[in-house]
Amino acid sequence: MHVDEIVQDLLGRQGEIVDRLCAFLRLPSVSTDPTYLEGMRDAQTFLVNWLKRMGLSDVQLLDGGGHPAVYGAWNGAPGRPTLLIYGHYDVQPPQPLEAWVTPPFEPTVRDGRLYARGASDVKGSTVIALETIAAFLKVRGSCPVNVKVFLEGEEESSSPSLRAIVERYGDLLQADGMISADGARAHPETPTINVGSRGIVEIEISLWTADKEVHSGRYGGTIRNAAHEMARIIASLHYEDGAIAIPGLLAALPPVSVDARDETARFLFDEVAFVKDVGAHAHGEHGFSVRERLTLRPALDVNGMWGGHTGVGYKTVIPNTAHAKLSLRIVPGQDPDQVSDTLKAHLRTVCPSDVELLIDDPGTGCRAFDLPTGHPLVLAAKRVLFEATGREPVLVRMGASIPITVIFQELLGVQTLMFGFSLPDEDIHAPNEFFRLTSLAEGLSAWPRLLERVGEQSADEFRSMATAADNEATLVQLL
Repeated sequence: MHVDEIVQDLLGRQGEIVDRLCAFLRLPSVSTDPTYLEGMRDAQTFLVNWLKRMGLSDVQLLDGGGHPAVYGAWNGAPGRPTLLIYGHYDVQPPQPLEAWVTPPFEPTVRDGRLYARGASDVKGSTVIALETIAAFLKVRGSCPVNVKVFLEGEEESSSPSLRAIVERYGDLLQADGMISADGARAHPETPTINVGSRGIVEIEISLWTADKEVHSGRYGGTIRNAAHEMARIIASLHYEDGAIAIPGLLAALPPVSVDARDETARFLFDEVAFVKDVGAHAHGEHGFSVRERLTLRPALDVNGMWGGHTGVGYKTVIPNTAHAKLSLRIVPGQDPDQVSDTLKAHLRTVCPSDVELLIDDPGTGCRAFDLPTGHPLVLAAKRVLFEATGREPVLVRMGASIPITVIFQELLGVQTLMFGFSLPDEDIHAPNEFFRLTSLAEGLSAWPRLLERVGEQSADEFRSMATAADNEATLVQLL
């Protein structure tokens, strides 16, 4: 049976698939907020029941101490590669609710777009992957490869339990490679393949300047103001042009290679439109294009800062506490522990000695990810996308971070191909998030062809090619 029959079955059932996706989207599975615990559990139940109905075995929850991952397997293709299929069922918080045109957990189709929290990130692409497996089993009675479905429940909260899950269930998760439904396409017309992403380090800082908040008329000009001190510390993080100003953080990085800059330039990227789309102006480290700064260079950002009176009206006080959350996107060549130590040392240096500073490190940092371009998953994806579009795919790096890729690489030796079908403008993490129905159709066409292409190789052939690609990439790094 040709794979076209699988694709035709999927495309012929798009209405049914959209309905199932909407049922998934109605479940408020926000991992970062304990008030949504019931929604998380409902999503787990929804997925467990679905995996069982489609014919997967050993369906279970994998517990690492936080929100569990959902797992199921099909091992009926002896001698073929075994692939982990990754997605995540948790979503970002929906706030601010008043900014949504329609309620975030009431999926609504408008102008060919499905609006709901999690539609783009990443329930839409996760459903594509699961529907593909289900269609193979229903229409053909088998999959071209062995599959192990792994659906994480903490991706949006920096995956705090992921390492524990992988360490605890390592034998269960052994595979030859992984295909991730997470990791969006970079462009709606140009076919792209993600071969890397930045890593991340996150910390929260708090400081105290006095025992209590005081009246600004009685103490103004006589004691330190916590908000002022936090502002000074934050201002020390960057030069005026936006480049990171922390000594030693950039100095240890090797120069960006000519090959990396050439590959980045191959991707047609409208820098003016990129910043204009969000009503901003380009700003950042000199000597690099916007796209290079986004994918090849580190970025240190204040994600939030607060202190003193932030409510309605005026309250003339001198705040005694202030807080800030920082994230640092890191690139290949940077170790998250060393970067974190350097950042903390800088903060302690610039903080006045009579101000108490507390640094909270959640320990969720991860390295940048690199997928060797000669890996069999990359070669298979190239072929599938070329046949679908008639255009040679462009290899790109992501500015975001996907911890799963690095963790599975480090602990299991498994490389990950990101094969999501979201697009950059779909307002992920923001109000009015949406997923294009055309992207759903494109994904339902491409995923079966990718699994079929990988299944043309024996497990031994796949492993041999993967090992050769890893060795070549390691040699290039050493040179």
